[in-house]
Amino acid sequence: MFCDLLPSPLGELTICADDLGVTVVAFPGEVEAALAPNPNALVREAAAQLAAYFAGRRTRFDLPLNAAGTPFQRRVWQALCAVPYGETASYGEIAGAVGNPRASRAVGLANGRNPIAILVPCHRIIGGDGSLTGYGGGLERKRWLLDHERSRNTRDFSLR
Repeated sequence: MFCDLLPSPLGELTICADDLGVTVVAFPGEVEAALAPNPNALVREAAAQLAAYFAGRRTRFDLPLNAAGTPFQRRVWQALCAVPYGETASYGEIAGAVGNPRASRAVGLANGRNPIAILVPCHRIIGGDGSLTGYGGGLERKRWLLDHERSRNTRDFSLR
């Protein structure tokens, strides 16, 4: 595993990858602090794309991802990647997108286990009533990410 740290407006992010793709983007305190920086080209590219995102110069990521998870979790994470920059979707909408419209709670659990923050945009998922609901990085980070995207999005944006 290859890892590095990236200073960001949300704290120092840990970025890890294996030979197949990015495996982790984590906020401070979410992964072992004992990871020694040893970036490969993929980790460096992920750091560059994330830095451009925070600077407002990137709205999409072009990186191979390789998150460890169950087949259901992987389907949910893939559906999260389809939610456009600056927009939101509800847990119910994601459940429908993965072919199980009654699985909102399971989608919420899979969303909460997403190991690749920001690149897999679980921050864009909100409650069916438009409320900001749980986020592994904390609701203040979720709000910051949504506000960051809204301020740079040319389309109309609302939290429903």
